[in-house]
Amino acid sequence: MTTGLHVPVTAEGHALVDRLTAYLPQIRSTAAAHDRAGTFPTATFDVFRKDGLMGATVPVELGGIGVERLYDVAAALVHVAGADASTALALHMQFSRGITLTYEWRHGDARARALAERLMRQMVAGEAVICSGIKDQPSTVTKLRPDGSGGWVLSGGKTLVSMGPIGTHFVINAHTDVPGEPPRLVVPIVTRDNPGLTVLDNWDGLGMRASGTVDIVFNDCPIPQEEVLIRDLVGARNDAALAGQTVSSVAMLGIYTGVAQAAYDTAVAAVVRRSAAQAAVRSLIAALDARVYALRATAGAAVTTADELRADNDSMDPAERGRRMMREFQCAKLVVNQLAPAVVYDCLTLVGGAAFAAGHPLARYYRDVQAGSFMNPYTYADAVDFLSAQVLGNERDNNYMSVWAARSTSTSR
Repeated sequence: MTTGLHVPVTAEGHALVDRLTAYLPQIRSTAAAHDRAGTFPTATFDVFRKDGLMGATVPVELGGIGVERLYDVAAALVHVAGADASTALALHMQFSRGITLTYEWRHGDARARALAERLMRQMVAGEAVICSGIKDQPSTVTKLRPDGSGGWVLSGGKTLVSMGPIGTHFVINAHTDVPGEPPRLVVPIVTRDNPGLTVLDNWDGLGMRASGTVDIVFNDCPIPQEEVLIRDLVGARNDAALAGQTVSSVAMLGIYTGVAQAAYDTAVAAVVRRSAAQAAVRSLIAALDARVYALRATAGAAVTTADELRADNDSMDPAERGRRMMREFQCAKLVVNQLAPAVVYDCLTLVGGAAFAAGHPLARYYRDVQAGSFMNPYTYADAVDFLSAQVLGNERDNNYMSVWAARSTSTSR
């Protein structure tokens, strides 16, 4: 089966899952304590770094495991999320970065290729743990301005930066602030030792409590020119960019699928231990079985489609390709964001009052699974706007980072 995120589809994917499976008992045994304390599982990631797992999605030519299929990444995340969703979320940040850097290495300009290769080799060596900073802190605009000598200066701040406590490099979405020039979307790379960077210790979330999802602040961070990737003009409406956004995020569906599957397995095991199951319990189990199947099939179809469209570089208009990839992703994301929490809720019903204790695994699953609704692209309101516009043929800028930059530019004038 290749649509239900049961097993990987390539040899590299199998190798990744096999290696991660060896660590699942360790991840599972510490998950509750890290969740209760809200602490990041640093020891687990130290092992991942030493074992080369942080370079899983780096090409073999650069020393990585060479996992390229989004399906395989999502399948791996299903397994890890069943042990601890926070660990899976942090791993996804690194796996996603390997895939997007591979694209830069193969298709970017000379500067992008050099930067991507250097970072990926460091990922394989366990020297680069790369976090993404997408969303600005409230009332903050992250901008890159010239330093007057060919480099840049970064100011602003980002929120919800997962894996922040151990991050060595931060890939930041910002826009330029150059007098007399229209703003451009840019991606500066900020290293942990940058004198203007502050990584806050301020995460105390409802769920994903061990994910290290912190805020970071940039106070005139000096950024060399070669550490900046230049993107489109703000407001350019380049739907081709949706392909990259899909590739970087769609495998995350595996996390919430894995949480729902783990909740289902936990609830069924509890029912099996009872002497007999009432008719209502059996009916609920049957309905849950069908919903878990639908959940896995939906997520699996979305990443399979993304893999297929990602491989089609020639026969399709890039903008149309981007819209198709994002539309499939967003349809699946809406379904997953509805089904996964519903599955976990009904599993609580099956288990009963015991699951209402904070230390019960289902209590953690219930809180962790809610995070899917807050992940970009897109949050619920933006997903509705995007999907309805595709159906109705409405013109709009579908690049949410461009939209955010345009709003901040207009309000700062």
